[in-house]
Amino acid sequence: MCDEHKTEATPRFSVARRRVGPRPCRPAEARRAVERAVSERAGATHTPCDPQALSDALLVASELTTNAILHGGGITDFRVTVEGRGVCVSVSDRSAAPPVAKEPVDPQGRWRPGGHGWPIVCRLARDVRVTDLPTGGKCITAVVPLS
Repeated sequence: MCDEHKTEATPRFSVARRRVGPRPCRPAEARRAVERAVSERAGATHTPCDPQALSDALLVASELTTNAILHGGGITDFRVTVEGRGVCVSVSDRSAAPPVAKEPVDPQGRWRPGGHGWPIVCRLARDVRVTDLPTGGKCITAVVPLS
């Protein structure tokens, strides 16, 4: 589990976010939105992006959207921005329940499928915040370094 994730009443990021076209409803669409944002930023600033760092950002976007679909009642908002040397991915869902990491084995010692998404997000992101939304639900924001 992400031992240090923060929960806040309102987001603290001061950078304006742009909403990504129609809200992605599948992880593949979220990955394409991240690729597009990083590509646009790289082209505008003439700075290349490390392929492994981009791969990490794509995996985080995929895991956050998958978790919102499977455990959060669906995606209610998705935003991606490139801030400095990192990509910020925010996914909102309908559930107020915070994300949790599941034990890899059940009480009988059998391996459980799944349960790896939240630890992956926490491992790859430099900052992860879980924010309660005033209208209900939550927003999870993860900043993944691009270098």
